[in-house]
Amino acid sequence: MTQEHTEYDAIIVGAGPNGLSAAITMQRQGLRTLLLEAKETIGGGARSAELTLPGFVHDICSAVHPLAAGSPFFRQLDLEQFGLEYIRPPVLAAHPLDDGSAGALYRSFDETATGFGADEQAYRDLFADMNEYWPSIAGDVLGPLSIPRHPLQMAKFGLTALRSAANVVKRFKTPQARGWWAGVTGHSMLPLSAATTAAVGSVLAMAGHHYGWPVPKGGSQSIANALAACYTALGGVIETNVKVNSITQLPSSKTVFFDLSPKQVLSIAGPKLSALYQQQLKRYRYGMGVFKIDWALDGPVPFTSEVCRNAGTVHLGNTFEEISAAEQAVWNGHYTEKPFVLLAQQSLFDTGRVPAGKQAVWAYCHVPNGSARNMTTEIEAQVERFAPGFRDRILRRHTMNAPQMEAYNANYIGGDINGGVLDITQLFTRPALRLSPYRTSAKGLYICSASTPPGGGVHGLCGYHAAKRALKDIFNTVL
Repeated sequence: MTQEHTEYDAIIVGAGPNGLSAAITMQRQGLRTLLLEAKETIGGGARSAELTLPGFVHDICSAVHPLAAGSPFFRQLDLEQFGLEYIRPPVLAAHPLDDGSAGALYRSFDETATGFGADEQAYRDLFADMNEYWPSIAGDVLGPLSIPRHPLQMAKFGLTALRSAANVVKRFKTPQARGWWAGVTGHSMLPLSAATTAAVGSVLAMAGHHYGWPVPKGGSQSIANALAACYTALGGVIETNVKVNSITQLPSSKTVFFDLSPKQVLSIAGPKLSALYQQQLKRYRYGMGVFKIDWALDGPVPFTSEVCRNAGTVHLGNTFEEISAAEQAVWNGHYTEKPFVLLAQQSLFDTGRVPAGKQAVWAYCHVPNGSARNMTTEIEAQVERFAPGFRDRILRRHTMNAPQMEAYNANYIGGDINGGVLDITQLFTRPALRLSPYRTSAKGLYICSASTPPGGGVHGLCGYHAAKRALKDIFNTVL
């Protein structure tokens, strides 16, 4: 690539939320940009479609969006003016137990703490201070490793966040609080004994208290559509059905951003990269895959717990110990008859997604990376366990195993929707140990996918931070 007489200042390959965010950030500086997407529709992990029956709108991957609602970058964009509307369920995340009780996360910190009964004070001791200072550190937590703007508060956050979920759960005594903690930390896709799993639970809890765990009206595609509308309103250009197999296909540009996994970057741009950097990308580790089901239902999921019947998200797996054992088994390459199941019932609150009286419900469990095993029986048994009569309400189901998830989105290597293992060794150094995780070894080439900090989730921050880095490196612009 040359730095003069180029057709574009920036080309972005991949129109997921991170690619869109990188494109918007560059376009806002008045640069010439082009966004390329291999699929017919933009969105990456934020797409929606009728997967089961006509009139039932399902989210293909991401469904509930605490990180999108709280994203420091998205909040700059006023996406509401581009049609994005969030709907906030009264119960953010519920966790039922076999005895019919449930732990729950609410938007209200006090309501959440009080709901844990005998563990109220434990919850307050663990999170009250963090809840107060969260707005001041959220940008640093959800970004690349750097000197924090509030070092004392970041240090206090780290005292909890760098620990394992299994260590922190010792603070709780009740099955409800312990089970709830297993559910929120289970989003890490790591064994709950692993360091930093507490960080995932802490971030999701704080995001919930400040912004909720909302669903986008009309489906997750609404987030992608709003970002695309914002980008094109700035003069940006999007081309779909353009699969990039080699960097030589691209028009000349000063910078190229890859909203792609390291495996894809190696395939497309390998000859441009140093041998050392290629080796670093080859060593990048991918984590558990997922097996996902979408159901069209003839009515709501008949949860025994009323709390669950009012929740946007429900974590199924009973006790902390049961979930921990299940996640450890999957991490070790095994299967369990009682997997940890993440379930979302968006259409309870966004009624326009379904015909009157019906429901569209979304769920997945973790599986070994690349597993093609069908987990329908195990997942539906877990739902039935906490919602007797559930199977009788199924009208149609649509399933995707881990290889099918990767076929849908090539970033999901082996079905890993987190963009790679998010453990202590890949938390801030993903995808390689460098002064900036977004730079490759080739000048002008950047990675902006979930395989860079802060990792998976629909928040656009990987793309935003990669674009900030490129603006400083190539265009002498500091945001």
